Amino acid sequence: MRKSMDRTARGVVCALTSLALSAALSSASAAPTPKESARIPFHERYHVTQHGGVTRAANSSVTCRTAFRRAATPCAAVQQGGAGLNGHYRMAYIDVDSDAHTYNSSSADLRIPAGSRVSYARLYWGGNLRAGEQKPAKDNGRVLIAEQGGRYKEVRADTLTGHRTTSATDGFQASADVTRLVRKSGAGAYTVAQINAAMGHSPAGAWGGWTLVAAYENSKQPLRRIALWDGFQPLGPDRRSFSVRLNGLHIPAHSHGLAGVVAYDGDRGRGNDALAVRAGRHHVQKVRDTANPANDVMNSTITEFGRQTKRLPAYRNTLGFDSDVFDITPALRSGGDRLTFRFTTRSPGYLLGALFLQTDTSR
Repeated sequence: MRKSMDRTARGVVCALTSLALSAALSSASAAPTPKESARIPFHERYHVTQHGGVTRAANSSVTCRTAFRRAATPCAAVQQGGAGLNGHYRMAYIDVDSDAHTYNSSSADLRIPAGSRVSYARLYWGGNLRAGEQKPAKDNGRVLIAEQGGRYKEVRADTLTGHRTTSATDGFQASADVTRLVRKSGAGAYTVAQINAAMGHSPAGAWGGWTLVAAYENSKQPLRRIALWDGFQPLGPDRRSFSVRLNGLHIPAHSHGLAGVVAYDGDRGRGNDALAVRAGRHHVQKVRDTANPANDVMNSTITEFGRQTKRLPAYRNTLGFDSDVFDITPALRSGGDRLTFRFTTRSPGYLLGALFLQTDTSR
């Protein structure tokens, strides 16, 4: 966790944090291996109609270290947004905290309007277990999280974990309800550590990251329908399209709305991945913005309406992790009682983990 204090105070806090972390990890070592599945059907995790909205914080947990291919774009240029695929680099952990007991950590700001009450919050995390090294799957279902200025707390997956092994990759996603923590801590920087992702090099590349999604209630904001869907859906050669339909939305004409997507192992620059949304039986709208082209939506970015979000570090090319928020207002021009999101891809594809939504509603 980031600290701003003198050296003596920092030493005391780090010692206390290390002791707490060591105890947490010791107790976790006896935890049973979470149940896993290679594919989890998408289902509605949470929905509510209330005055308020939905927000998220996200960051990656691995990045490039050095180029594996001589012709590859230099790592520093890739981190600033240059073209590059994770299979072209030796990958290393991101580690922003001051705790020697964590081998990866990153942080991001969760923005919640003043006067709001968090009604639900869920943390998603995932990565590739095989990329130069092989990580054990037994650690997929636990992670550490700390609110701004706080100590790490262990979080364990409270639902089925997605885990798909192929000849090239070994990817997973886990998640847990963290409503109590986020409701108490509120807005600010959250740090997530110990995501079970591998480092090194493989042709498929390493990746890893986390997303914290929070729904909040605020009487000063419009009445909205908020929904969170999740699962674990591989898209690629075996399945090139996938749809999620949300019914009973009661969207009036000229409404505003947003949608967020969490996905893993999307490759920048291949032009393979698209997302479209349709309200009722109206015209299909392709989802795009300045950071996510219509034919390359899963392009290793963490953005909100095409803009970078506040996080540490804030690499523009995350090399295999997507957590983006899109403006879907154009699709809501005529209103409707349902929304259909259609994901399409060509080889090599990606892993879809979560979809969240906020739309104006009439009731």
